[in-house]
Amino acid sequence: MHEIFVNYRTKGGKEVAYACDRVLSARFGRDSVFLAGNSIEPGETMDVLLRTARRCHVLLVLIDEEWVDAPDRKQPERRALDNPKDWVRREIEEALSSGVLLVPVFIGRRVEQLDPRRLPRSIAELAECQYTRVELRTLDEDLGHLCDRLVRRVPALTPLDGSTRPETGAPAEPETTVRNDHQSGGIGQVGGSVGTYVNTAHGPVHTGDGDQVNGPQINGDGTNYVAGNNEGGIRQGFGTRTPRGGSER
Repeated sequence: MHEIFVNYRTKGGKEVAYACDRVLSARFGRDSVFLAGNSIEPGETMDVLLRTARRCHVLLVLIDEEWVDAPDRKQPERRALDNPKDWVRREIEEALSSGVLLVPVFIGRRVEQLDPRRLPRSIAELAECQYTRVELRTLDEDLGHLCDRLVRRVPALTPLDGSTRPETGAPAEPETTVRNDHQSGGIGQVGGSVGTYVNTAHGPVHTGDGDQVNGPQINGDGTNYVAGNNEGGIRQGFGTRTPRGGSER
């Protein structure tokens, strides 16, 4: 089912209608928006317009400054709204009779609030519906605000809202790729979660916790360990040594 129906007259409302289709489809999904120019499948009859208008949750009525007095195509001497077979009028009638939320969308600053006395009796209630207004120069921004208001007003749109993201607590630590093209040895420090890395070290390296031991570990008193060449000998005293004059500090 299409949750949002875009009602428009081709002359004066087509540009905004297609913008609505684009912005709302990006926000709520392609199948959530019905636009006659895009949504009627091959072989379907025009009655799909009335069926969808009855079953949608929201019907957006796009109204430019010529909308009320727009002439009928077949009989230009009368208004299109005065023709009982006018599709714009019929879609609004179906939505009103089915309890659908109607939102008049005024295009531009020159559109005045609707006067119920100038509308056919069957759709006069449209003048009592709270309207919103969009400007061509800020169209995407204005339609984004409209989407926000629709989500608050129509609970069925909440699970379809592509702008929401579930909260998952603290963000995960980003993965860090370390590349070193210049260091030829030793230890490098890398910010983030990598810490210390070693690249071609030529000697003992300590990268963890605890004491570093670079050879056999020997514990106890009076022990010696000699590694490599020792040319100077070793002196080792045992027990307590008496200092030569003076006292210990």
